[in-house]
Amino acid sequence: MVNAFGTIQFKEMPSIASTGVVVGPVEKESFFADAFDEILPLENEKGETYEQANTRFIEKACTITVRKGYEQMENVDVFIGGDLINQLSPTNFAARKLAIPFLGVFSACASSMESLIIGSLLLESGNAKSVLAGASSHHPSVERQFRYPIEYGAQKPGSAQWTVTAAGFALLQKHAKNAPIITHATIGKVVDGGQTNPLHMGAAMAPAARDTIERHLKNTNSSMADYDVIMTGDLGKIGLSILKEMFQDENSGVILQDAGASFYGENSFFNAGASGAGCSAAVFFSYIYDQLKKGVYSRVLLVATGALLSPLTFQQGETIPCIAHAIECRMEKRG
Repeated sequence: MVNAFGTIQFKEMPSIASTGVVVGPVEKESFFADAFDEILPLENEKGETYEQANTRFIEKACTITVRKGYEQMENVDVFIGGDLINQLSPTNFAARKLAIPFLGVFSACASSMESLIIGSLLLESGNAKSVLAGASSHHPSVERQFRYPIEYGAQKPGSAQWTVTAAGFALLQKHAKNAPIITHATIGKVVDGGQTNPLHMGAAMAPAARDTIERHLKNTNSSMADYDVIMTGDLGKIGLSILKEMFQDENSGVILQDAGASFYGENSFFNAGASGAGCSAAVFFSYIYDQLKKGVYSRVLLVATGALLSPLTFQQGETIPCIAHAIECRMEKRG
């Protein structure tokens, strides 16, 4: 059921049966690199456009996910995914290759959690038994669309973030054995803090993250101390600092973490950290998933954040509306 504040309680508690994460060559510098399934040596192969490479990353991540779940692609009921390129072109073309029913979603860098929410609802309603859900981003293609082609060598301020080349997907099933389960989800509201700088996304997205986290805690009668970690998607170092300042909870300093802030560690080359729809997907579906499986974490809240701007709205002087979708996961052993 969904209450008035947008929080869903899943009675069936769908399982994340398996995950798959494929990243690009720069991502070998990631703090989470050991948890990724595959690090490819090139952003794109000879004769391949960046967008075609993005599609290939998606296809490979989906194939790995399904294989690890001991499933066949033709038995997957629905493929749900999104990316950052116009009309979701990379995901659309990946869906052509996968040849299973497809739902394309866009919440910018929050697309991975939107995909999981929709997939979980399909399982909860009994209209699907197996769902493939996730998101991706590709550094050169996203930079070309939203900022400058990387060949320009444009200089960026310290508030800027590095778009991750990654595809991360999860296989959702009703009652997988010894797999993390999804107990709740909170659907984000569009929150606009009046920010206009596309090179300072952390400040733009932090209010949306705060809104979703506050509503989730209230609606589940929880506090920060009840979680091993509350990890946001890609606020980066500056955005995470802003979010912590927004909360008065004494646990916020430790429990609140951010995939983008941690992705490249303390490497200053990446400025304020990582971003992209593939950033949170890669971290959530590798490191966090593994920690749940190992029993290191027992309860986590994953909050993917997205900035809902486009090159056109920026050129027209619009502010940057943002959204954050949350999924609560726990580890429950099922025989």
